[in-house]
Amino acid sequence: MTTSKRLSERKVAKFQKNITKRGSVPETSTKKGYDYPVGPILLGFFVFVVIGSSLFQIIRTASSGGMA
Repeated sequence: MTTSKRLSERKVAKFQKNITKRGSVPETSTKKGYDYPVGPILLGFFVFVVIGSSLFQIIRTASSGGMA
């Protein structure tokens, strides 16, 4: 058997082994549950900044008589 033939047979065997593994994803690798991309503290801080700045803007507009 020549080197190229052995090499090609090894590649074919590796490819065939890979074919049998396709589509068999283990159950544990799938995500379960709901996971938020940001934490609750960061989300709370963001809400605080947005609502706080809008309230500050409303108070500033009301105190200046509606003229910006």
